[in-house]
Amino acid sequence: MTKPSQLLTPPPITISRRTILLVLLLCTLVFAALQPAPAQTFTVLHTFTGGSDGSDPTGGLTMGGAGTFYGTASSGGTGGTGNNGVVFKLSLRNSNWFFSPIYEFTDGSDGYGPVGGITIGPTGALYGSADNGSHGAFGTVFTLTPALTTCKSALCYWNETTLYTFANEGASGAGPTGKLTFDQAGSIYGATEAGGPHEGGVVFELSPSNGGWTQTVLHGFGQGSDGISPSGGLVFDTAGNLYGTTPRGGAAQIGSVFELTPAQGGWTETILYDFPNGGDGYQPLTGLVIDAHGNLYGTTGLGGSGGGGTVFQLTPSGGHWVYSVLYSFHGRLGPVGGSLIMDSAGNLYGTTSGDGASGFGMVFKLSLSNGSWTLTDLYDFMGTTDGKYPDGVFLDSAGNLYGTASEGGDAGRCNNDGCGTVWEITP
Repeated sequence: MTKPSQLLTPPPITISRRTILLVLLLCTLVFAALQPAPAQTFTVLHTFTGGSDGSDPTGGLTMGGAGTFYGTASSGGTGGTGNNGVVFKLSLRNSNWFFSPIYEFTDGSDGYGPVGGITIGPTGALYGSADNGSHGAFGTVFTLTPALTTCKSALCYWNETTLYTFANEGASGAGPTGKLTFDQAGSIYGATEAGGPHEGGVVFELSPSNGGWTQTVLHGFGQGSDGISPSGGLVFDTAGNLYGTTPRGGAAQIGSVFELTPAQGGWTETILYDFPNGGDGYQPLTGLVIDAHGNLYGTTGLGGSGGGGTVFQLTPSGGHWVYSVLYSFHGRLGPVGGSLIMDSAGNLYGTTSGDGASGFGMVFKLSLSNGSWTLTDLYDFMGTTDGKYPDGVFLDSAGNLYGTASEGGDAGRCNNDGCGTVWEITP
């Protein structure tokens, strides 16, 4: 047994004041790096009931001014025989949000099933499309304007005017989907997922003419490898070219990205990218976002290295376009809900319908740093009162995020799936 006097005494250690300060600074930095990111606050602003407020909100939200949002619910409502869909308004007053339906579809000349969301026109009127119709109709394009007299009741419905009716599955197209967009002359552009001269859907223009609107088909899809069923909405660049996606068709029949360029006597279509296999994603179901440099960003619903869809970028280079995958999702479904949005710093925001901790979707942010993109999971939907299957996101100037979930909320409604929610995420 070793006696205490036999223990070796270590030599004294001298530590300088500078060393101590460096160690303390290092510990502080490490501790700070391990701190969690600032918490996001999730709030349900409205829970749909399937009654006059509608159900299954799709197409995302459109801001009409500070504290005002507009959106569409593709089902529900009490107009006509009911369950034909609703256009709604959400207003912020005295720190509280108030929901009100402003139009309920009747399945008459107005059609039914608005799915593409709302676009605000040059004069402030609302524009959108209904995917279906009856009595020989295959969808409509409509506008909504508030009543001329002051509304003093709790429900203040707007006046609806049908601008165009897709009469059959012929040359004019059928089933308009995706948000509409305007050019500087006030013409409306959109797409249908079916019909047209080749039965693969069309991109169309509605031009004001003699108090009415004239429809022109800019391109009919279904010609070989040019894509089928454009459904995600369109985006203009500064030169007046249109860009969009098709989830079907293309050389491998799994989707494409296209450009429409105005030319003498018509428009010329160019395929910017054909999805060749599942490795880089396939089935782009949403529209595109374009940055100040002309780069395009979009999503695919499936494929990629994780099998759950991708976020991709297309960069113009020497007369060609270079495709790159920014992020691959792992999950049942990828970012199929709504198009991406980009903030002033170049960060991308979006939603998935099948990822997240519970598999009911999430809200994400993609940030570029040192040449690589990093994903931040901002919120995972639990599929309960918060909703499930989010459908797009809107970012306001204060950094708050807003969107809809097509199901969830009150689990006892809409076949026990819930009728959907409107939500907010504040930083």
